[in-house]
Amino acid sequence: MAVVFKGFQINLPFASILLILLLCLQSGGGQKKKENMLAEKVEQMMEWSSRRSVIRMNGDKFRRFIKAPPRNYSVIVMFTALQPQRQCSVCRQANEEYQVLANSWRYSSAFSNKLFFTVVDYDEGADVFQQLNMNSAPTFMHFPAKGKPKRADTFDLQRIGFASEQLAKWIADRTDVQIRVFRPPNYSGTIALALLVSLVGGLLYLRRNNLEFIYNKTGWAMAALCVVFAMTSGQMWNHIRGPPYAHKNPQNGQVSYIHGSSQAQFVAESHIILLLNAAITMGMVLLNEAATSKGDVGKRRIICLVGLGLVVFFFSFLLSIFRSKYHGYPYSFLIK
Repeated sequence: MAVVFKGFQINLPFASILLILLLCLQSGGGQKKKENMLAEKVEQMMEWSSRRSVIRMNGDKFRRFIKAPPRNYSVIVMFTALQPQRQCSVCRQANEEYQVLANSWRYSSAFSNKLFFTVVDYDEGADVFQQLNMNSAPTFMHFPAKGKPKRADTFDLQRIGFASEQLAKWIADRTDVQIRVFRPPNYSGTIALALLVSLVGGLLYLRRNNLEFIYNKTGWAMAALCVVFAMTSGQMWNHIRGPPYAHKNPQNGQVSYIHGSSQAQFVAESHIILLLNAAITMGMVLLNEAATSKGDVGKRRIICLVGLGLVVFFFSFLLSIFRSKYHGYPYSFLIK
C-alpha cells in the first residue's frame, strides 16, 4: 500500500517513520525550550537572591517564577502587609524573624538554588491575595518544586508562632533542607544584667552600714509574687514560641487580645492574665488583713468588702477567659 503526498508516492511504513521523526523533533524542541526557560528562571532567582536574602515579588513575578512551570526549586513565600498605613505590628515582628531565617540560609555553606525565600506585600500584590483567597497576614506558604501546595504547606502561625527556629523546622519537614538559624549578636541582655548588678552593688555599698532591709520579708514576698505572676501568665511560653502581641482582623479591623484556642495565646493575653492574678492576690491579702488586724472595726469592714469585691469580680473575669478558650467548659460566675 502506498500514499500519494504532493505528487510523490511514498510507502506507508516510510510515511509512519517520517511522522514519528517529525514528532520527535517537535518534542525535542519543546523540551529544549523548557530547559532554557528553567535555566533562565533559576539564574534570575539566584541573581535576586545574591542581592537580598528575601526576594520581593509582585503579581507578575509571583505568577512567572512561583506559580508557572517549569520549576525545580522550592519557594517559601511570606504574604504580609508591611506598609505603615496597614498598622500591622505582627507583620513587622514576623518579618524580622523571617529575615533572620533567610539570612541564615543565604550565608550558610549549604546554600543552593533548591530553595528561595520571597515576600509578597499586599500593597504590591493585592491580586495575588485575591487569587489565593487570602484574607489575613502574615501567612507563610511553601510552593514545592513539583505539584501544587498542600494543606501542610501553609504554616500554622497561630498555633506555633513565627520564631525563626519554628519556621526552620517546618521548612525541613516540607523540603528536607536543614537550616541552622544564626541570630545577630544581641548584647542588650548582657548590658541590662551588668547595669542591674552594678545598681545592686552600688546600693549595697551605700547602705553597707545598715543592711537590715535585706531581711525585709515584705520586699522578698513582693519579688517572689512578681516571678510567680510572670510564670503563671505564660511569659516563658511567649519567650519560647514568639507569638504575636495581638491579632487584627484585616476585614473589619477588629483587634483580638485573647486567642480563641486553648493551644495558643497572644502576648497581650499574658499581660491581661498577669494583671487579673495580681488583682485576685491583692484581694486575698486585703481579706487576710481585715481578719488578722486589730484596728478599727469599721475600717476592717471596708477592707474586707474591697478585698471580697476584688476576688469575686476579677476571678469571674479570669473564669470567663478560661471558658472562652476551653470551649464547652460549663462553669461561669457573674461574667459569662
